Amino acid sequence: MLKLKYLFNDVNAAEMLLRNWDFDNESMDMFQYYRISSNAIYPFQFKGNTQLLRFAPKTEKSKENILAELDFIAYLRTKQYGVLEAVVSKAGEELVEAQTPWGEYFASVFKRVAGEQINKTDFNDNVVFSLGKALGRLHYLSSEYTPINHKRWSYRDVLNWIENTLVDFPQETAALAETRLLQDYFSSIPITKSNYGLIHYDFESDNVFFDEETKSCNIIDFDDAMYHWYAMDIEQSLDSLQGDVPVEMFSHKKQCFMEGYLTEYDCSDDSLSIVPACRRFANLYGYTRILRSISEQWANEPDWLIQLRGRLTRHLEDKTSCFGQEI
Repeated sequence: MLKLKYLFNDVNAAEMLLRNWDFDNESMDMFQYYRISSNAIYPFQFKGNTQLLRFAPKTEKSKENILAELDFIAYLRTKQYGVLEAVVSKAGEELVEAQTPWGEYFASVFKRVAGEQINKTDFNDNVVFSLGKALGRLHYLSSEYTPINHKRWSYRDVLNWIENTLVDFPQETAALAETRLLQDYFSSIPITKSNYGLIHYDFESDNVFFDEETKSCNIIDFDDAMYHWYAMDIEQSLDSLQGDVPVEMFSHKKQCFMEGYLTEYDCSDDSLSIVPACRRFANLYGYTRILRSISEQWANEPDWLIQLRGRLTRHLEDKTSCFGQEI
């Protein structure tokens, strides 16, 4: 996520960035439905169709990663995979780099996908089966994908980023030990075309839309995509699902999900043996991102920021339970 100082609603910056694209002036009222986490997202319309402005400070993002994300999305669209579509600016660019009075930003615009967010459905068996099927299809397409111009970072790069970030937090000895333990563990796991590739990483119910008309899913938000074992995506998606359905139903819904997945891509028991380590990776990465985000504090913070800082601090505690234990 972004540093807390970038979570403030900045309509003026959003409007300045949006002027790189065509839009309906009367749709600016939709800015009130903004959200900010890993990026700022502001909805608007062009010719009556909803689109989304996404932007973040250049200090928070890698240009190479964003361009690689856009390349992968374009590839998926050529394979008729249900995924968001980037909109080119007036200058013909999918990624705009802009200077503003508030700093330099990366900005892009995407069309809204069809369907309803899965976390707003009843999670019936057909929806969950479709969710698994969409992830299996994504992994199949990823296994056939070779980047031409730009390449996303890998789990190794993420662990290196974590290690470098923790330099500013010398008291975080347990997190650093966990980083090195995971570096050693994953370096021992074989990488093959069938078990490793470019994953979504955040394939959770709020990033997947179920289209009732086509009975299929449309996927958004590849901002966290990285090269990793496909088991990482499966673990993240099932972890999200477990939080969305009653405890007594999870075993059945997990089976529905995996049945859908296996219609599109094979998943051996061996490839799933690293799932506990994948959970450890997700906890460590999330922990470090939160730690970095909340590190700055100011006098007279607004109530919403104080409350958010409190929630994030509690999340830190939830992610440390396995730090340093043998995998």
